[in-house]
Amino acid sequence: MARLIVKSPYIKCGGGQGAGGYMKYIATRERVEIIPDDRPPTRKQEQLITKLSKDFPNVKELLEYDDYVQNPTKANASSLITLALEENWSQMQTSEGYAKYIATRPRVERLGDHGLFGDEAGVDLDKAMSELEHYTGNVWTHIISLHREDAERLGYNNAQAWRSLLRTHRNDIAAVMKIPPQDFRWYGAFHDEGKHPHVHVMAWSVKPGQAYLSRDGIRQIKSTLTNQIFKQEMLHLYEQKSESRDELVRETRNVMLELSRQMSESVCEHPEAEQMMLDLAQQLGDVRGKKSYGYLPKDLKKQVDEIADQMERLPIVNECYQKWWELQCRVSDFYSEREQQRPPLSQQKEFRAIKNAVIQEAERIRQNQISFEDRDMEDGGGWVEDRELTWACWELRGTIENEELPLAERDSAAAKLEQLAKTGDAHAQYFLGLLYQDGGLLIPDTEKARQWLEQAAKQEVHAAQYSLGRLLLSDDPDVRDPDEGIRWMKAAAQNGNDYAAYALGKEYLSGKHVVKNPGTAVEYLHRSAQADNPWAQYLLGKLHLMGEGVERDENAAYEWFQTAAEQGHAYAQFFVDRMEQQGQLVSPSLLLSATRLLHHMGNIFRDSAPQDSTTGAPHIDRKRLQKLRAKKIALGHKPDDHEEEQNMGGMTMGGW
Repeated sequence: MARLIVKSPYIKCGGGQGAGGYMKYIATRERVEIIPDDRPPTRKQEQLITKLSKDFPNVKELLEYDDYVQNPTKANASSLITLALEENWSQMQTSEGYAKYIATRPRVERLGDHGLFGDEAGVDLDKAMSELEHYTGNVWTHIISLHREDAERLGYNNAQAWRSLLRTHRNDIAAVMKIPPQDFRWYGAFHDEGKHPHVHVMAWSVKPGQAYLSRDGIRQIKSTLTNQIFKQEMLHLYEQKSESRDELVRETRNVMLELSRQMSESVCEHPEAEQMMLDLAQQLGDVRGKKSYGYLPKDLKKQVDEIADQMERLPIVNECYQKWWELQCRVSDFYSEREQQRPPLSQQKEFRAIKNAVIQEAERIRQNQISFEDRDMEDGGGWVEDRELTWACWELRGTIENEELPLAERDSAAAKLEQLAKTGDAHAQYFLGLLYQDGGLLIPDTEKARQWLEQAAKQEVHAAQYSLGRLLLSDDPDVRDPDEGIRWMKAAAQNGNDYAAYALGKEYLSGKHVVKNPGTAVEYLHRSAQADNPWAQYLLGKLHLMGEGVERDENAAYEWFQTAAEQGHAYAQFFVDRMEQQGQLVSPSLLLSATRLLHHMGNIFRDSAPQDSTTGAPHIDRKRLQKLRAKKIALGHKPDDHEEEQNMGGMTMGGW
């Protein structure tokens, strides 16, 4: 695993203690030929390693320690002992036993009489040592190492490469250590040691007490050097030029999108989470002020975390989280010194939105709010039967819809459709309105969409009335007109459009665009349910179970659920199963809490999926296109300058 390892202990000089000895040691150790020695370690090596591990617990954090434990050989023992001694120099230099061992250790690459290098072309070792012997501040002794295979592959297996790297970034290191460049002093020496060749860097300020290095500073040094050392490989990673990584990203993205889709469409039964949500909901009633994670008391935050972690236990959530985590580790491996442990979902900052989703659903339970699980409902309100169309309209629609035909031919059909609409053909007007609404062959224009849909609606095309109602009830500021939207929805429902009746039922339940009236809502829902709309049947079942707009009646609720379930309605089947198992049901909001949480998590994971660099130009939605068009006009382009069409070869006409 490619990575850079950085250790940054320091020697506190003054009071009879200096860093000159350490400098001489790293500068003058003899280089020896590295010969793999796979023989078992000597008794003395084993004893010294045991003592080192006892005296200095940080020894066990070294990668050399892992190498030794996994493969206890003389060579690995030697590498471990050397790095352990060097990293803990300031503490062991006064120990006679350690000092004797240090004095006999070889393996530095010499650049002349010694291996020391710095800013100047040639380093005077005696002068540098003298400076340190009289220094009274802290001297940092950075140890920067690579795996042998990485050093060989990347060309950092010699002193010249490290000298060039450190000279280039000396000011970066100085800045991190809070030392002005002119006050920064440093020297380095390269040690071609075993499996982990490394460079020692001694760094200090000419003004004692000026320097400071935090944990974050060490990370910054590491990041700076890593970006340089692994520059080409990092480009492969981040710019997705590596074929293997591209494949990983594609596979990860596809898996995550599929899993998130399943989460968004699944009905989840999780009794443990339900009970925890109920407990949280009850306690939220005592919370004053803003009910979001950052404002909750510690005990409630803990409960929210526990619910998020409980949801993580669901196999589909765990699998999706793991896929995301594996991809993140590919990036962090360049910086991390050890294998990272996947944190609980509640502690993963990229998914903090899940916590507020938990709170949102707990509030829904507390208030016993009606929820609408029809986000992914196949909307048939805009459907028109072929037999209702004129031959000319039917033929043109078929041409426009056929994406296998040349774009020019489909463009021509759209132009002919507009001419037909101008003659008064109601369905041509309707389809033209959809073209302007959804875009594709025509630049989206909701005002033109409204005009054409209105003409068709006035000719009693119920699909046009329904589509116009939805358009006017949307958030599009150019056409939004809730009163007119409700009026056209009522006209569509009166003409037998069961989706319009269902939409009106929801409106009177929510009170968003009309005065809330559960009784009126039930009337519209009955009308839609009797036309075999499973979503209306399911919603009626919930209302009977809650006693909202009707008297509470579990038998009636069960009948409506069963009727919807027979049409394949998953949520209705969920309630049928629970009623048959338990005999009675509690709040629908509580029973659906885990499901709704799973939906939220699906959306959050979907938004966190890695970007696929292999796809074409990004999709530009209708509102974005409108903004781009307005900007182009403001910059002097003609209103009919339709450059955007090049990325809009397809079309969506949901009502067909």
